[in-house]
Amino acid sequence: MNLLDIILLAIALAMDCFAVSIVSGVLTRKQWLPRMAFLFGFFQALMPLIGWIGISFFRSDIEAFDHWIAFALLLLIGGNMIRESFSPEEEHFFNPLRLRTQLLLAVATSIDAMAIGISFACTGFNEISQLLLPIIIIGVVSSLFSIIGTRLGAQFGRAIAHRLKPELFGGLILIVIGLKILITHLIEES
Repeated sequence: MNLLDIILLAIALAMDCFAVSIVSGVLTRKQWLPRMAFLFGFFQALMPLIGWIGISFFRSDIEAFDHWIAFALLLLIGGNMIRESFSPEEEHFFNPLRLRTQLLLAVATSIDAMAIGISFACTGFNEISQLLLPIIIIGVVSSLFSIIGTRLGAQFGRAIAHRLKPELFGGLILIVIGLKILITHLIEES
């Protein structure tokens, strides 16, 4: 994975944070929720590390088909994000200003990032030092998208979430990255 792939991956992962932040901005009318932005970035960065550590113990057993695992995970996550982008909007009865709510939202929006950590282990990230840059980029991008989403939600309300469909955009990016990983690995094998 090159730097552009990592940035695109970070953007795709940040789409859930972005969508939740828009809703939070709509509900609170606050343009700045610094704790939420920090928590979103922190958990988006932490989860790939957890996924990578978990799968690293089994790497030698799965090297022959690891590219298929990475592709399947990215396809599954991306497909789910695309499906969610066409689902009807649900009413939100939570208070995004509470720490407990922010923690739950941060964990919920970062579960996909754990699968990304698994795909990192399957695509040649063999040492923890190799994860440092991707983890930092993922965390920073998620925090920035949270800040932008909150501001947009507070300023423009519910209409913006319907027009942007951030989950659709993020899902498409994940599927394209998954295809690139699969095709690149299959070409290298032949």
